[in-house]
Amino acid sequence: MQRKEFIKNSGLVAIAVGVFGNVSWSRNKFIGDTPTTTDILGPFYRPGAPYRVNINPNGFSGKLFHLSGTIFKEDGKTPFNNCLVEVWQCDENKLYDNLSDEFKYRGSQKTGADGKYHFICMHPIPYLAFENSDIWRPAHIHLLISGEGQQDLVTQIYLEGDPYLKKDIAASSPQAFNRLLKITTNKKNEEAVHFDIVMTKEFIPSNNVFEKLIGVYNMNDKSVIEFYRKNDLLVLKWNGQIREALSYKGNNTFSGGVENMTYANFQLLSNNEVKTNVHFKTLNRGEFDLEGIKVFKYSD
Repeated sequence: MQRKEFIKNSGLVAIAVGVFGNVSWSRNKFIGDTPTTTDILGPFYRPGAPYRVNINPNGFSGKLFHLSGTIFKEDGKTPFNNCLVEVWQCDENKLYDNLSDEFKYRGSQKTGADGKYHFICMHPIPYLAFENSDIWRPAHIHLLISGEGQQDLVTQIYLEGDPYLKKDIAASSPQAFNRLLKITTNKKNEEAVHFDIVMTKEFIPSNNVFEKLIGVYNMNDKSVIEFYRKNDLLVLKWNGQIREALSYKGNNTFSGGVENMTYANFQLLSNNEVKTNVHFKTLNRGEFDLEGIKVFKYSD
């Protein structure tokens, strides 16, 4: 691969073979059935949550909230067996547990042959997006689904009738429409929502490409962005805080979030340095761009 090419700057059909592996196509489109849309990862993702159904802590006395459904592969029919489902939400004080060994209000499961999952959560609540702000995030629960052969999915669910939906840049997107869920009750008169998920075919560059990208970048606003790999995703940490998980879109670009509101474009310069241009669309600062040069790469 020539350095100037780095990641081949061509249309998706042209890069369906070669270093990027195989992609299934039908009339220049992915073969699939209404894949579930992505959403922002947010700054509170925490890997390593224990395997469990009930994510509420010991002594929890609040209203139980059941989240369940089936995860399908890209055809919308085949259950996705042995995929990892991670969920997390804030607590009754509108805080996320980022430190304790209990991983409060966080959990994970592996699906069986039927592709089904079921978590017992707390009724989700809205919270101020930032301290001393008037920006509210509507009630939501985060999900991250990962498994072999399918593109890892970062998404969220919201609740019908939430008064904060219209002013939230993620929840108000047309791409979130099928993730606005109606609350029902189960046989125990406990709250429940049903959320089926359709994955998309994995689209991933070679290991060599990831190796060129991952590392620490000094940005032009004096901040630091780190990119590291998680399965087929490129995770973005900004000043030490996880912010987004980006999937490959072709043309040197990875993007993530609802409507791909965050994206990073990479260039391999003639001196073998790697440059990135990152576009953000945030709740507090609106849209802006940063650029930077990689200053540290990980050793093998």
